[in-house]
Amino acid sequence: MTRIILGVEYDGSGFSGWQWQPEKRSIQQTLEQALSKVADQPVTVTCAGRTDAGVHAFEQVAHFDVDAERELHAWMLGGNSNLPDDVKITWVKAAVNDFHARYSAIARFYRYIILNRPAKPALQHGRVTWCYNPLDAGKMHQAAQYLIGNHDFSSFRAQGCQSKSPWRIMHFIDVYRHEDQVIMDISANAFLHHMVRNIAGVLMAIGMGKQPVDWTRELLEVKSRKLGGITAPPDGLYLGGVYYPEHYGIAKHPVFDKLPADAKRFD
Repeated sequence: MTRIILGVEYDGSGFSGWQWQPEKRSIQQTLEQALSKVADQPVTVTCAGRTDAGVHAFEQVAHFDVDAERELHAWMLGGNSNLPDDVKITWVKAAVNDFHARYSAIARFYRYIILNRPAKPALQHGRVTWCYNPLDAGKMHQAAQYLIGNHDFSSFRAQGCQSKSPWRIMHFIDVYRHEDQVIMDISANAFLHHMVRNIAGVLMAIGMGKQPVDWTRELLEVKSRKLGGITAPPDGLYLGGVYYPEHYGIAKHPVFDKLPADAKRFD
């Protein structure tokens, strides 16, 4: 069996999320059906991080095992010819050593994009979160810094989150304004269910002046999702990239240059 690694981008607007769900359109199902036609046998795909309904990806990383012999470029060209317009394979390579898309990852990077203007989006509909109230990106960034480090993120996890531990290591969070957009770049060793969207909801409340800057610190201390504010919409959320040890030969997104030198994978 050969293990093949894929880089995948998708518009999550028309999907129920990454994971297979009965009678619903999922990215995993769509990708597996396309690759199975190229392999002429059933293919099962494993991703670095499952995304929810409506969440997009600049670069998801996935792998599959197959005994069919194909040129590497055939997996991308053949796969894309069988894929719809809202999901595409952007690169392919053979795995080395013990690579696993999920368990070999050191860090994930997400970007949350907020369109901050009075008018709703037309061209960006479904691809950004709209907020008409003015946001103070400086205060949002200041508030986000309380979340850096190894913390219990119980106040920022979905009530139905199935993770055994609420502890995660937050590497960095940067919030900044670019014209009429407020952008949040966030990286951790792993994320809890709805964690990024819950953090975005809290920071938006702070940016609108509804809560003080140190509210994020208070929420970490109380460890209660009931006090954690709204869950921001999925529209503006993108999986931006996944970072692996260099010996796997997967190109590193420049944003991961901010990671601490001793960053380790989530066990």
